[in-house]
Amino acid sequence: MRTRTLGTTGPQVSALGLGCMGMSALYGEADRAESIATLHAALEAGVTLLDTGDFYGMGHNEMLIGEALRAAPATRREQALVSVKFGALRDPDGGWSGYDGRPAAVKNFAAYSLQRLGVDHIDVYRIARLDPDVPIEETVGAIAELVEKGYVRHIGLSEVGAETIRRAAATAPISDLQIEYSLISRGIEDEILPTTRELGIGITAYGVLSRGLISGHFTADRQLGTGDFRAMSPRFQGDNLRHNLNLVEALRKIAEQKGVSVAQIAIAWVLSRGEDVVPLVGARRRDRLGEALGALDVTLDAADLAAIEEAVPAGAAAGDRYPAAQMAHLES
Repeated sequence: MRTRTLGTTGPQVSALGLGCMGMSALYGEADRAESIATLHAALEAGVTLLDTGDFYGMGHNEMLIGEALRAAPATRREQALVSVKFGALRDPDGGWSGYDGRPAAVKNFAAYSLQRLGVDHIDVYRIARLDPDVPIEETVGAIAELVEKGYVRHIGLSEVGAETIRRAAATAPISDLQIEYSLISRGIEDEILPTTRELGIGITAYGVLSRGLISGHFTADRQLGTGDFRAMSPRFQGDNLRHNLNLVEALRKIAEQKGVSVAQIAIAWVLSRGEDVVPLVGARRRDRLGEALGALDVTLDAADLAAIEEAVPAGAAAGDRYPAAQMAHLES
């Protein structure tokens, strides 16, 4: 397994990380046994970075990861690094009611995560979205106190803009920014990516397959199950979906010429953005994990990158990343 380092102060991790959200929430029903088997397969393949959020299934995802780690061979368990997002406020109906970045809340969230994961420290800890009522210096400062006490190893950020990144980095060392980055979500290239590179902060890129939209497996007639976030996502609706799937077909032609899958070429494109970028793949089945890992063997030369750029130019996607209410929480 190739490795990359999260910024100048962060840990060395596998070149691909595993995003675990779909095993517990937002993409419909998941198979618990297959989820754990996928986690074990990832660890066996050398994947060391496991990404979760304490609000994924209201703690379910952390407990699932904890269960998988306890059942894994000791050598693999010891190599695993867990990245946790916190701060999202939920209700029993699954609704969202904002974010809490107050120092006392930060420490409270961490205490519960440590217990659910069954670990004595969290490798990377970050607030999921900026709390508009709490200065980022206070939130990051509280995580820094947890670092001093050994409960957290590294401080991350998530979906924040350049100014907030600078303020956070002036408060404490920041390992990485977690943010959506894919062929059809390239907004970070304008201001955010230059800022993280200036400051020596890594990128953990989620949504590299745009929630399956550019995986090559999604079809226009697919019926989404109850609780599947994509049923409300603008990019999966009507004319937007048809437009976006046409982009996928253009990408498929390039993938076929190279003898790889659409998902593999889309992941390889993100890998090609720089050694400071670590893609998170949201596989929740072993076959999808295996396909994603195959992207590590895909080399894109200048001609390939030019062809991809022509097929899926920046800004080509139709529809926003999230419904309007959730877009309002994205400072990035």
